Amino acid sequence: MVFKQIDFMGLRKVAISISLALMLVSIVSLFINKLNVGIDFTGGSVIEVGYEHSVDLQPIRQVLSDAGFGDAIVQHFGSAKEVLIRLVPTDGQNKAELSSLIIPLLSKLSDNKMQVRRVDFVGPQVGEELREDGGLAVLYALIAILIYVSLRFEYRFSLGAVAALIHDVIITLGVFSILQLDFDLSVLAAVLAVIGYSLNDTIVVFDRIRENFKSIRKKEPVDIINISINQTISRTLMTSLTTLLVLFSLYFLGGEVIESFALALIIGIVVGTYSSIYVASASALMLGVTRSDLLVHVKEEGEVEGETEGLTDDRRP
Repeated sequence: MVFKQIDFMGLRKVAISISLALMLVSIVSLFINKLNVGIDFTGGSVIEVGYEHSVDLQPIRQVLSDAGFGDAIVQHFGSAKEVLIRLVPTDGQNKAELSSLIIPLLSKLSDNKMQVRRVDFVGPQVGEELREDGGLAVLYALIAILIYVSLRFEYRFSLGAVAALIHDVIITLGVFSILQLDFDLSVLAAVLAVIGYSLNDTIVVFDRIRENFKSIRKKEPVDIINISINQTISRTLMTSLTTLLVLFSLYFLGGEVIESFALALIIGIVVGTYSSIYVASASALMLGVTRSDLLVHVKEEGEVEGETEGLTDDRRP
């Protein structure tokens, strides 16, 4: 296999240093710049408009800006004939007032026949609840993963898996904070999907590490982990690349509405692939995982066999 000679764990200190630096930059940006949350979290109005012919978004943005709605987000929705407008309400304005102000402006913009498809409003209280519930969803997912991996493997592996997931989430959020990209419910859903994807990749590597700890006796833990990563790297890269092909198609061809969702998944999968190789496995190694930590139950099975078939190698004087 092409990848068998790569010394992944030999670069673990450099990789951990890079990860810590990226996480530090992300955390600083999250505290200073914060996330550019959308109206799903802050409250606001959504107006969906359909046109008879394709429409350019720039004149719509300009007329809304001239009318005092400079923060309006204007996107194509589904096709070039559908336009989605997101507005943050000002003090004292309600949904009816906003729609009565916006629709006449759009009607006068051109001769292109227009039809209002939908006007929705998200109140500030609902937005606050969504923000809190979204954060709790991420926290509960990490706690559940910690318990699951602890039961399936060993607590050092569970800590490594959670460290990798926290690493992926913080860096993904950091990119959105640094670039001030719109963060809405679709992006939050993408972050939760990244947690599941990264965990699946990490579990595959951990399974191979556990199997190799059982079958390979005359190797150090660092060598066994290195061998395991080399054995699974082709599967890891193939899965990531095929998934990225789909996501790049969504990002470039899916329209503006789905761009943030696809971008969050692209960032998360790239970072998650890296973390499953380095952060998760390197963390377990740094915590001191050894062969004996994973073979306690094997010794018990050997003792049962010894009682029925004779002494095993572990029980001979």
